[in-house]
Amino acid sequence: MKKSILFVAAAIMMAGCGFLKNSSSSNQQTANSQAATTTTTTTTAQAGNTAQTAGQGAGNALLNLYNQYKADGNKFDYKNMQNILNTVTLVANCEGLKDNYKDKTYLSEFGKGMMASSLGLITQDNVEDVTNSLVTMVKESDTVKSASQTVQNTANSAASYANTAAQYAGALSTILGAFGGN
Repeated sequence: MKKSILFVAAAIMMAGCGFLKNSSSSNQQTANSQAATTTTTTTTAQAGNTAQTAGQGAGNALLNLYNQYKADGNKFDYKNMQNILNTVTLVANCEGLKDNYKDKTYLSEFGKGMMASSLGLITQDNVEDVTNSLVTMVKESDTVKSASQTVQNTANSAASYANTAAQYAGALSTILGAFGGN
């Protein structure tokens, strides 16, 4: 039951020119090909780093939320300011999932980041379920971008944070409860 709820709830130069030495056109094509390969490789690496960094932020926020959830007797207190801030941080780090939920590389890198920062809470066994839950959570919300901007614009009031946390309370309770006795 918890597993099915999780599904519902909670991103590489060598070039030989031996036979192309005398052809400037061929050399230009080779140079253009190398540049395209470098650009693709760099873009892929940057996307992976972005996904992994976002995953680390999400994993850390989930760990903090889970620790407070356990301390509060397996309840998610969406009025607790730390929970509010951790929820907003989680949502901001999951913003990329909304546009990349079909990109297996992005999802894999995001999952690696979560595992690296969650001190064993998120493991190889549950990373896919957690990632899918987070994808579901952000795809169903129109306020992900708004929540991310809320983090960046600290001038917003505590009531705004509380509304964001309250909006995700049900999904987070399900995710946090699925970790069991960890």
